[in-house]
Amino acid sequence: MKAFILERYGKSNQMKFTDISRPIIKPDQILVQVHAVGLNPIDTMIPTGTFKPILKFELPAIMGSDLAGIVVEVGSKVTRFKSGDAVYASVFDTGSGSLAEYAVVAESAAAHKPQQLDFVQAASIPMVGLTSWQAFQEHGSAINRGQKVFIPAGSGGIGTFAIQLAKYFGAIVATTTSSQNITLVKQLGADEVIDYKTQDFENLLHGYDFVLGAVKGDGVEKALQILKPNGKLISLVGPPDAAFARKRGMNFLMKWVFGLISSKIIRLAKKRNIQYAFMFVHPDGQQLSKIAKLIDDGHIKPVIDQVFSFDQTLDALAYLEAGRAKGKVVVRLI
Repeated sequence: MKAFILERYGKSNQMKFTDISRPIIKPDQILVQVHAVGLNPIDTMIPTGTFKPILKFELPAIMGSDLAGIVVEVGSKVTRFKSGDAVYASVFDTGSGSLAEYAVVAESAAAHKPQQLDFVQAASIPMVGLTSWQAFQEHGSAINRGQKVFIPAGSGGIGTFAIQLAKYFGAIVATTTSSQNITLVKQLGADEVIDYKTQDFENLLHGYDFVLGAVKGDGVEKALQILKPNGKLISLVGPPDAAFARKRGMNFLMKWVFGLISSKIIRLAKKRNIQYAFMFVHPDGQQLSKIAKLIDDGHIKPVIDQVFSFDQTLDALAYLEAGRAKGKVVVRLI
């Protein structure tokens, strides 16, 4: 089968197409014929080696995390799926990849595709959907109606989904974007929109309950200024903390390193009586099933910027890395 693989860490030319054997599944896995793959910013960061100490990733490896497709084979212990089922899933951090004609997916990571979406639309959902769900329902200790939530970069992949999910939970949502995307984020449900090119959100927003830290740089520290006491700051971009290292069973050295690099943000958060945590998304088919219902009920709609063919995967990654996508970038295989 044709697959897009990363041979070694380094520059983008370390990724290429190759022909490999069709994978053999284990009893608790399904084999999916991949119709489409949603790309995520981490797909442009993995090849540099940034996440080498963290991810379950053995080179050479198939790239990609999100997928939508048709089940062609099920393991002997699989009970939720059968051949011919349309599914979607994230295989992030499982040792598998999705940018291939066929992908191995753990039964626990997959869900039936939302009926209202085609395969391209469905492939755009898993990582941004799971990230938003887990931030708001696990780390966020369940966002409640009327709470104030700040979601920066509202026109991006995470932002376009997270705004809609936060509004479904009844939150009052603020976001940042450029002037040309203000209409888009308002249509998604944003109540207050900051033009990040001309305004500083930390000077305009106050008394927030929750911040989803999704922008690199000093935005995470600045976000502390808008949170009220007992507020929560869940960061997707770091710095990772010692609690994250413990959760992943890392050695003492990694716990010490992560504790060191996160010491400043944790110290600043404690001064303001704010809870800080670094979050790493995990695959979860049950959560994807709940997200599929929200989509089929009309509460959430995918936002897709561009669709590339499988042969254009390098172009798709370059476009995503440029940082100008409104919503998601998707690779179509079938």
